[in-house]
Amino acid sequence: MISKDEVRKLALSFEETSEEPHFDKTSFRVKGKIFATLNLEHNRACVRLSPVDQDVFCSFKKEVIYPVPNAWGKQGWTLISLKKIRKDMFKDILTSAYCFVAPAKLSSKYLEFE
Repeated sequence: MISKDEVRKLALSFEETSEEPHFDKTSFRVKGKIFATLNLEHNRACVRLSPVDQDVFCSFKKEVIYPVPNAWGKQGWTLISLKKIRKDMFKDILTSAYCFVAPAKLSSKYLEFE
């Protein structure tokens, strides 16, 4: 489980990230582009992942992480239950979302290479 405060702290830890309203949700953006939203009413986050990352993370448990069930999901938008996700996994997912949306100059600082 991860709290809304932990989501906020982690999202804002990425370089050049801002927190802004997005309709009735909170969004986290890098260079003006949304990489995650926080929906307090439903206790979930929504992140934008690459197709490969979405396939990998969504293979975990369908009740924990799953594509948005419409065209947005086909664009990589993925829902995460904050009550059911492990903190370490959420951090990996959020890092992937940030790196997918951020310019290469910023995302390269968070990518791990062997």
